[in-house]
Amino acid sequence: MRKVTAGLFTSVDGVVQDPYEFQYDSFDDELGAAMTAWMAATDTVLLGRNSYLEWSEWWPAHADDPFGQWINPIEKHVASTTLGDDLAWENSTRIPGDVPAFVRELQRRDGADIAVCGSVTLVRSLLFAGVLDELQLMVHPAIAGHGRKLFEPTDPPTRLRLVANAVTSKGNVLSTYGRFDA
Repeated sequence: MRKVTAGLFTSVDGVVQDPYEFQYDSFDDELGAAMTAWMAATDTVLLGRNSYLEWSEWWPAHADDPFGQWINPIEKHVASTTLGDDLAWENSTRIPGDVPAFVRELQRRDGADIAVCGSVTLVRSLLFAGVLDELQLMVHPAIAGHGRKLFEPTDPPTRLRLVANAVTSKGNVLSTYGRFDA
């Protein structure tokens, strides 16, 4: 069965929105290597509507960037009830119906890992539906001070287990969590 993963850049104060505002001076070779390994293990991407809209405008115009070279041709599935079925970005389709059920079906198909990219709402939805197998938080040594956080005060208590943990030379903490029941 294919693994569903998500990786989010975050600040020490838990902000996951607009990581470009706090991450670049702490991005290092070890973080790059971890991202490269994550991308190499993935052949399918899940995106929420907002991430799709932002990224479908940006990445096709930046196809020379290593991430652009990876994200543009990869199979992409978009969770949205407002977008139509005629998605313009290469290899993109809208997820019909129930998103967790669709992802469970994807897991049963042959292939490599399935990655949720960006898309905080989708990460949360799949985590609390018990579909997300691994969540990697890449904590940058910075306080963002404002912005959306991954977790909210109304979230249900949820146990996770630490799968891997590393600290990079510039002080990024890479922590990968799995489902407690897996």
